[in-house]
Amino acid sequence: MTKRYEAPLLVLTVATGAIDGVSYLALDQVFTGNMTGNVLFIGFGLAGVSGLPVLNNLVALLSFMLGAVLAARLTRAATGPATLPGTGLAILVAGTVLTLALAGIWLGTGAPGEITMLVVTGLLALVLGAQAAAVKHIGIRDLSTVVVTMTMVNLAADSRLAGGAGAAWARRLSAIVAMGLGALVAAILTLRVDGAVALLVAGVVMAVGTAMLAVTRRRELAAAPGR
Repeated sequence: MTKRYEAPLLVLTVATGAIDGVSYLALDQVFTGNMTGNVLFIGFGLAGVSGLPVLNNLVALLSFMLGAVLAARLTRAATGPATLPGTGLAILVAGTVLTLALAGIWLGTGAPGEITMLVVTGLLALVLGAQAAAVKHIGIRDLSTVVVTMTMVNLAADSRLAGGAGAAWARRLSAIVAMGLGALVAAILTLRVDGAVALLVAGVVMAVGTAMLAVTRRRELAAAPGR
């Protein structure tokens, strides 16, 4: 049943790659989805490496965790035949609306100042943390939508080259490509057009992925016994 959710989750992974591209290139070298990078940057900064926005990285890290906590709290008691809880879908919709709103405000007001940059960073990290916790209920470990490190490990460790059966290689490779594709598109738009435009495109992609999840969830409910 969870296989139906693979395509929507891949689309959300593209969106995350794009948002991380925008946040790194236009929000002062900060990741809002890939927390491993922020942990490393914080460590480097505390060691005295110059030019690293430790405060921004810390804001992103804490906001991401807060988003994950809130989403987990809201979805923990969810019951029903659907793999993705209704509250989880509502969280994704809210995150999409917030991302598009931030892009619209950015387009209307111009490049963000230092304080505004911190706020935007925190809100985007909050959205992606909540997204990761919400889709966790679907149960596809290789498609967390926010990171592909373990996906790469699983792809390599389960490959025929490593003596495995090559299980789920297409899904795992697709997740890696999806993240990179999102980052590529965002980088091109940020560097050649504007970060706000790149964020708007990321928000639209996120909206598409969320809409696909809603359709998949509705079909799952319709096919449930007793319906």
